[in-house]
Amino acid sequence: MTTSSSDTPSTETTSVTTSIPAEALNTGDVVGFDTRMIALSGQPMQVAVADSSELRQQGLMFVEDLGDLDGMLFIFDSERLGAFWMKNTLIPLDIAFFADSGEMVGTMTMVPCEVDPCIHYDIGLPYRYALETPAGALGGVAEGSRLEF
Repeated sequence: MTTSSSDTPSTETTSVTTSIPAEALNTGDVVGFDTRMIALSGQPMQVAVADSSELRQQGLMFVEDLGDLDGMLFIFDSERLGAFWMKNTLIPLDIAFFADSGEMVGTMTMVPCEVDPCIHYDIGLPYRYALETPAGALGGVAEGSRLEF
């Protein structure tokens, strides 16, 4: 996914429960990303991490198979406003947005873009993290859920 607002490279350090190089597990079509174990309201998830401008711009474009991954976590330097889009994204996705505190502020379902210009998906609230998963995977997650890593 690409955000429509400008990105700056990440210089933050984040506490990591488990970090596994992408080569150590089946990441399907997701290439060039580190992976990390996170939890969403206590449920463990293995995700690819997009924590630089270049990785956030690539996102899940051209990906049909996530392999063993549960999704992709986008990490920004600070809370921001901005939209995601589905250009060159082949699978429908759910996206959850999280404040700096890790509290979920909202979710949306995004469909692959078939006609330019692509729809922009904007939660309309500040967020620091965004978690993309295959559509339907976030169905039971309630607003206020917490992202832990």
